[in-house]
Amino acid sequence: MLNEDTICAISTPIGEGGIGIVRISGNDAIPIAARIFFSKKKKDLKSVPTHTIHYGIIKDAKTGDEIDEALVTIMRAPNTYTKEDVVEINCHGGVLPLKRLLGLVLKNGARLAEPGEFTKRAFLNGRIDLSQAEAVIDIINSKTEDSLRLAVGQISGILSKRIMAVREELLSIIASLEASIDFVDEDIEFISKSEIGERIKRIIKELECLIDSADEGRIYKEGIATAIIGKPNVGKSSLLNALLKEERAIVTPIPGTTRDVIEEWVNIKGMPLRILDTAGIRHTEDIVEMEGVRRSREALKNADLVLLLIDKSTTLNDEDKKLMGEVKEKRGIVVLNKADLPSKVKEGEIKDFLPNKAIASISALNGDGIDGLRSAISNLILQNKVTSGERPIITNLRHKLAIERARTSLENLQASLKDEMSEEFLAVDLRGALNALGEITGETATEDILEKIFQEFCIGK
Repeated sequence: MLNEDTICAISTPIGEGGIGIVRISGNDAIPIAARIFFSKKKKDLKSVPTHTIHYGIIKDAKTGDEIDEALVTIMRAPNTYTKEDVVEINCHGGVLPLKRLLGLVLKNGARLAEPGEFTKRAFLNGRIDLSQAEAVIDIINSKTEDSLRLAVGQISGILSKRIMAVREELLSIIASLEASIDFVDEDIEFISKSEIGERIKRIIKELECLIDSADEGRIYKEGIATAIIGKPNVGKSSLLNALLKEERAIVTPIPGTTRDVIEEWVNIKGMPLRILDTAGIRHTEDIVEMEGVRRSREALKNADLVLLLIDKSTTLNDEDKKLMGEVKEKRGIVVLNKADLPSKVKEGEIKDFLPNKAIASISALNGDGIDGLRSAISNLILQNKVTSGERPIITNLRHKLAIERARTSLENLQASLKDEMSEEFLAVDLRGALNALGEITGETATEDILEKIFQEFCIGK
C-alpha cells in the first residue's frame, strides 16, 4: 500500500435526497469515526465486529454540536472495497448535513480523497486489476442495459482473464527461449522456431478478435453520434420527439423554428444514440439562422450516423438533392417523412441518388414506421456483429491501442523468424508484446497512465 493516510469523501450526489454517504478509508478510519459517532446503545466502534451497522448521533465532541442522526457501517480490512478499513456514514441527504459531516471527519484527521482514489487504492492493494478499475467508470456512465451488462462483464474480469491467458502463453514461450539461450552449449532445443511460429500465429488471431470487437464496444460505451439532417420544416424535431417518446423539441409549421443543435440520448435496441436535432439546412440571410446552419453542417461532418429526413409529400428540389450529395459518403439512412400524406417522392428517385442507402418511410406525427426505423438503425450499426456476454469486448480505446502494439510486436517476431534471427531478438519482440498487454491489467502500467485513468473518476469513488 503506497498511502498510509486516511481519506474521505462524499460518495453520493450533492443535493437533496433521502440518504447521503460519507466514506472513509485507511488505518484511522474507525478511530476517526469513533471520535464523532455516539451510539444510542453505547457501543464503541473500535471494538464492534466487522460488517455491522450502528445507529447513533454524529456530534462534534469538542463543541457538543449535534450534526445529524446516522447509521455507521464498519468494514474491517481486508474484506472491503479498498482492502483497508472502511467506514460509511449514512446521514440524511442534503448539502448542509453532508458538508458539516465531511468537515468534521476532516477536522478529526482524514484528508479529502482525490478523484477515483478509493478505486485506485483497490487497484494498488490488489483487489482488482486496472481494467476492472476502469470498468467502474463504465458502470457509472452506462446509458443502456446492454452497456451496463458489458461493463459488469469487464468488472467481473472477463477481459482480464483473456489477457492474462495470452500473457501466460507469451511467458511460456519466453521461458523456453531464454532456457535455450542460457544452455546454448548443451545442444538442447527447448522449443523449435516452427513451434514458436505456430503459437504466435494463434495468439495474433486471438488479439485480432479482440481488436475487431472494439468498434462494437465503442458503440455500447460511447454511443453513436447521430445527426438528423434535412431542409427546414421536413419534421426533424418531430422525429426526435418520436424517437424519445416525449415532447423535447419545439415543433411548429414555421420553417427555421430550430435555431441550434439539440442533443438527447436515445436507446435503440440496447444501443445508446446521441441524437442531434439540427437546424434546417438552407440558404438564408438571417444571421441567427446562418449560425444554426453552420452548426448543422458541423454536426453532419462529425456524425457517426446520419438520418437524412425528406418530406415525401413534396417533390424533391435542389436543396434535397444537394443534401443527398453531402451524405453520400456518410453511414446513414434516408428517412421519408409524412407518410400519412399523399406521396410525391418515390423510393426509386432516392435510389438514383443514393443507391447504397437504406430507406425508411415514417410519419413522425403519428408514429407510423418508427419501430421499423429503429430496426434499420440497429441493423446498420451492428450489421453482422453479435454481442455476447460470454466473450470479452473491448470498450476502452486505451486497451485497443495496447493490444495493437502487442500485435505489432508479434508481427515483428514473425518477420524475425522468417529472417532466421537469433533467440535474443525473438525475446525482445515477445517482451514488447508482454509489456503492452500488461498495461491493460496494470502489471506494466506507468504512473502517468494511472494518474490519467483515475483523474476521470468522480471524488468519492
